[in-house]
Amino acid sequence: MPTTLRATSLTAALAVLFASLPLSAQEAHREILRQKFQQELEQIVQDYDGVAGVHVVDLTDHTTFDVAGDLIFPQASAIKVAILLELFHRAESDPGILRKRVDMTDAVRTAGSGVLQLLTDGGSALSLEDYAIYMVVYSDNTATNVLIDELGMDAINRLTASLDAPNTKVQRKMIREEESARGNENISTPQEAARLMERLASCDLPMSRESCARVRQILEIYKEGPVRIPVPRSVPIAFKPGSITGVATVWALVGLEDRPYVLAVMSNYGGDGDAVVEAASAAAYRYFSKLSGVTPYGIRVSPEVKRRVGVPPGSPR
Repeated sequence: MPTTLRATSLTAALAVLFASLPLSAQEAHREILRQKFQQELEQIVQDYDGVAGVHVVDLTDHTTFDVAGDLIFPQASAIKVAILLELFHRAESDPGILRKRVDMTDAVRTAGSGVLQLLTDGGSALSLEDYAIYMVVYSDNTATNVLIDELGMDAINRLTASLDAPNTKVQRKMIREEESARGNENISTPQEAARLMERLASCDLPMSRESCARVRQILEIYKEGPVRIPVPRSVPIAFKPGSITGVATVWALVGLEDRPYVLAVMSNYGGDGDAVVEAASAAAYRYFSKLSGVTPYGIRVSPEVKRRVGVPPGSPR
């Protein structure tokens, strides 16, 4: 039989198979996988010497996995996602805000992470959108504080509250040790961070689809981080990590083909919080990789074949 005929016959056979199988096929098997993943997350949190919380959302069937996901944690730089969202939300009513330029001067210079603090006084002027890119890609604290000044903490917090994330709050600017010592922190929970990233994935946000795409594009610019280590570079991740002494966090939207998911991990009171983030990311990638490109009976089929037979991405059929 010629090769092309064999391929056509295989495609036709798979189409019949997918069409004839019930959606509930092997649901008991899927439930076993879900339970194993949940138990693995629980063990990762239990083994940490501090306190940790994890929330995961399967963007295909909206199954959630949670361990202490309602606890409030300090966010470090992960809170910068909320600032980014408010910038593009504001642009809906004030399109010029993205191009508004702010001089890089000693008055706005902030220490800590980032590269803008090294620029000369008055030597450069960046648009707010460019500041946002520095804020995300280099976790630049100068850029972050410029944006907080321009947008206002109250506006950022009104947006997160309106998106069903009332415990996600910007309460101080970056590198304010006195404020931190008083217990004034930027905060969120794993559940709320995951909720915001899930809204970004579906563009269930008060902004245009073009703005949603731009926010995601900025967050997907390649950068290092413990959430990135277990995931192949070919898989895009829209994420922002955060790390200060005793704290490690991440808000992530992982674009795994055929099985995208959201992961939020937060920790405090412990030592190597980055290890918790990496372990949770590795567990999530292993779990969702098992579901990516499989038939209802767990047989591995490439997304290309599923597309040829008319099976939607992520579908169990």
